Formats: sequence, structure tokens, C-alpha cells
Amino acid sequence: MIAVVDYGMGNLRSVKQALSKVAPNTEIVVTDDAQLIAKANRVVFPGQGAMPDCMRELDARGLRNAVLEAARSKPFLGICIGLQMLFEHSAEGDVAGLGLLSGEVVRFVSPLKDAQGNKLKVPHMGWNQVKHVVPAHPLWSRIEQDARFYFVHSYYVRPQNENVVQATCEYPKPFVCAIAQDNLFAVQFHPEKSHVAGLQLLQNFTQWNP
Repeated sequence: MIAVVDYGMGNLRSVKQALSKVAPNTEIVVTDDAQLIAKANRVVFPGQGAMPDCMRELDARGLRNAVLEAARSKPFLGICIGLQMLFEHSAEGDVAGLGLLSGEVVRFVSPLKDAQGNKLKVPHMGWNQVKHVVPAHPLWSRIEQDARFYFVHSYYVRPQNENVVQATCEYPKPFVCAIAQDNLFAVQFHPEKSHVAGLQLLQNFTQWNP
């Protein structure tokens, strides 16, 4: 069973549909039940919205400990805010995260311009290339270097430990868009909205045995 954590802030329907497509014989459960999350074989932690709202809702639903335990003990995939919440602190609302990873979440500083001098908007929204580290983590299996994924975000993570970095993206300077540590993997982009490459990453997750 794969549990998709429902704390009222995630793109849950799309995540469940994508997981069901790549793992049709696996039970996919969208849940806010801490006991069900504890029983799951794998956990997906998605998120959309503002960091303070996400942290507040996670605690209001009594899911903090369940998420922390899952992130320490079983294959765990964080998506978008689900990546940012794993860190110690976010500049968005000056709020503490879950503290599983050392580092902070910071905002893109406007104005941003590309190499041709064209203004880039914040939030960073749309398709962009992702460059993963080499040798590649198992979740990058059968995904080409510089594959394009879909992003929607104004903030990004800045880990203290460079060893957790699994991929970067440029907007216009490189920023970290994927991290991994032991049984935990998390991405800033939305694999459930990223067509072939995103579905491949999700399928890799369903087969990953860290």
C-alpha cells in the first residue's frame, strides 16, 4: 500500500491518478489517518500553497509525528512543499519546518533576468530542465539527463549538506530541485504533472528498495 498524505494542502487527485497509472496492482490510499500512514509500505508527501498554512494544517490534523516516522523508516517521496517542509526553516512566513534536513527555504530574489536580459517571473512556473547528479540515484533510472519537469514555486531549498543534493535546475542560476537521504527522496517539481519523465520517476519510486 502507498499512502498519500492528506493534510488539506496537496494536489492529491492528480498524485493518486499518476501513481495508479504506474502501479495498477498497488493499493493507493489518500489519507489523513496517522495509523494508516504508519501501516503503509510507502508514503508520498505532496503539497501546494504557503508554507505557514501547510505546517499549521499538518499539526491541526495530528499528522506531524506520522510524517516524521515515515520519513525516517520507509520509502518516502516529498513533492513541492512536501520537499520544503522537510527542512529546518522557511523564509515564507518565517516558519519552522520539520527539521529532518539541515538548511533553509528561500525566495527567488526579483528582478530575475535570463542570459538575454529578459525578465523572469516569480513564481517560477512551467517546464524546465533538470540536471541530476552522477552517478544517478535509482529514482532517476530511465530518465534522461536534462529531462523537463513541471514547476510552480516561488521558494526553493538551500541544504547545508551538499551530499543530499540529487538534482539542480536553472532559473536563471542553479537551484536545488531534488534531494535524497537514506530512504527519503524529495523534489521541487511536480512529477504527477510532468508526463513521461514524471511518471517514470513515480514508477521508480514504487519499485525503490532503499
